Amino acid sequence: MLRTITLGSCVSVQGIFERQLENGKILVRVDKRVFEGYPVTKKAA
Repeated sequence: MLRTITLGSCVSVQGIFERQLENGKILVRVDKRVFEGYPVTKKAA
């Protein structure tokens, strides 16, 4: 499943969901790299 995370105030990464961490962050994989950040929440239209 494709997920988007934020790494800072202006940087976001989209990749394949790996797993959820206990601190609320998730891991996503982009090629061979794994990034850790907070998931972007969906906003209601």
